[in-house]
Amino acid sequence: MTAPDAGLVEDAAWLAREVAGDLHSVLLTLYPDAETLDTLRPGETDLATANAITRAVAAVMAEEGVEIFLQRADRGAFRRWLATRTETPETRRAWVDRERVLRGADAWRALGMPMSPDASPAEFPAAPGPVAEELLVAYADRENGEFEGLVNALLESGRDDILDLALRKMEDRHSAENAAELGADLLAIAGGGALGPSGWAEMVALPVALTIGAAPDAPALAEGLIASGGLAASEQLRFLPGWRSPADIDALSPPAIRRILLDLTEGREPRDLPPGDTDDLVRDGFGVLVGLRIDWNLAIWDEIAAAGGLPEEEETEAEETPEARAQTKAIEAWRGVVAAETGGSVPLDLVPLGETGNVIAIFLDEAAGQVQGLDLIRDLLAEAEDKAAGAEVVCHPAITGDALELKAYTAAGRPLGVLTLQAADLPAPPDAVLGLIGGWVRLVQVPPRG
Repeated sequence: MTAPDAGLVEDAAWLAREVAGDLHSVLLTLYPDAETLDTLRPGETDLATANAITRAVAAVMAEEGVEIFLQRADRGAFRRWLATRTETPETRRAWVDRERVLRGADAWRALGMPMSPDASPAEFPAAPGPVAEELLVAYADRENGEFEGLVNALLESGRDDILDLALRKMEDRHSAENAAELGADLLAIAGGGALGPSGWAEMVALPVALTIGAAPDAPALAEGLIASGGLAASEQLRFLPGWRSPADIDALSPPAIRRILLDLTEGREPRDLPPGDTDDLVRDGFGVLVGLRIDWNLAIWDEIAAAGGLPEEEETEAEETPEARAQTKAIEAWRGVVAAETGGSVPLDLVPLGETGNVIAIFLDEAAGQVQGLDLIRDLLAEAEDKAAGAEVVCHPAITGDALELKAYTAAGRPLGVLTLQAADLPAPPDAVLGLIGGWVRLVQVPPRG
């Protein structure tokens, strides 16, 4: 094997040092042979130089405090990935082998390089009082990031007692509302972290308004969301099988949420959140799918090297992009399909796990706050019951734009009435309202024929 080109390796190390100050992490690629290198980077076959650059960049970045992620190039995986995309040099450089990215000690072993020992967990005094006071001081000025760092250190050290004492002190000195705000911030921090195969992972919840009857198949519902086209390209979701109880989620403490996050990251069933009883969930009206959202928005060294540095950040006013609008439409379409196929069960918003109860409460408040449309629906069903003379009444819903049309029939197909409501008449979007209506009457995807 020829010796690496020392000049190219030195240039790469210089560029790495230039950009390291603006990075938290970087993804590098190691090549097993010249054929694989040529497949990913056509025309390049100097294997020794390519891998020497990877190791030199890793050493420089680590010295500057940048976390190293590593993928070992695989021709088969790369070709399968590229087959579904338009082939351009930019596309080639954007490849990430999500199932086999390495970090930490695993990455350094693959590079054949020594890794500095991990920092030992923070140690705190046995008495919780002083650190609880420190936590409250940091909370009062949490813009500087010290509060979040201290909470993470306490969670890693298992010091639940300090977190509990800080919450009690907040309530005693201020109010229950202030303590609840602190508790919500603790839950939010506990539910996410620099874990898993990418730079960031967080727990998410998908609350679903369930209709009377059997709960929908949880894995099928999760797969439908993932395949809907409503997720960003850099976003990956992994859901636990089975339904979880909103009440069980609301009862979780920050340390329990962090333990669940670690379990999900490692692919384990969480002991702190077992599956709920589906009969109870249907009776109560809501079930929750719990999953892990992985952010794959990693800085890729090949892209940095090709551009000669990091792209300049453009200061633009926040506005919804065409991609975001398309994702919103895809999610709305998926919700409509779920409502139709399950007789009215409706997924709510995908939110961080700690916000599950808030999303359900908002949904119920909105439904209760505007009753005119719901009263008209109840009137339709009451009239249909009278006309049905004891026969089962079913409804076929149709959503056109912002309008909801309900057609009532007997199960045998005899028409009993029709009602059209605009969005302004409803307490929630039409597809979400179906979750309520499904609790009053059986919804059918296809109108019955007499």
